[in-house]
Amino acid sequence: MPTQETTRSRNSAVLTEDMKRLIREQPLGYVATIAPDGGPAVSPKATFVMGDTTIAYGDVRSPGTSRNLRANPRVEVNFVDPFVRKGYRLSGTATVTARGDSGFDELYAHFQESTLAPRMHVIVTIEVTRALPVVSPIYDDGRTEAEVRRGWTARFRKLQPSERFTE
Repeated sequence: MPTQETTRSRNSAVLTEDMKRLIREQPLGYVATIAPDGGPAVSPKATFVMGDTTIAYGDVRSPGTSRNLRANPRVEVNFVDPFVRKGYRLSGTATVTARGDSGFDELYAHFQESTLAPRMHVIVTIEVTRALPVVSPIYDDGRTEAEVRRGWTARFRKLQPSERFTE
């Protein structure tokens, strides 16, 4: 995982292959927006990569997030692998496209496999302008990724009935 900021130009950041992998494997991104009162607002979203500089999600029940982005399109999305305690912070500018707007059907095509697709009334695309790594302080003591993964896998198992993951 890179330890420096990844950028392509002043207006967009390149999503590295590792960033794309993480989003595919851990698609739950925590989207931070600015609420009408100026305070922070965070909402989890199932997100996917649309290209080298763009991510997107379909809004099913977050009218507040869409409202916030219409008023101020600045956004940050965090993705973290809970087992290795590493991830990325992706900042950028959001575009909110509602059902019936020009371009909605083209964006919607990316979501048709989702069981939630029929309920999506807005699709948000984010042009990523800054990408930074997120690394837990647990690594400051010299732990390896394999050690961290083993520890957190054991912890998650203990949270399950009979210490087993069930489906």
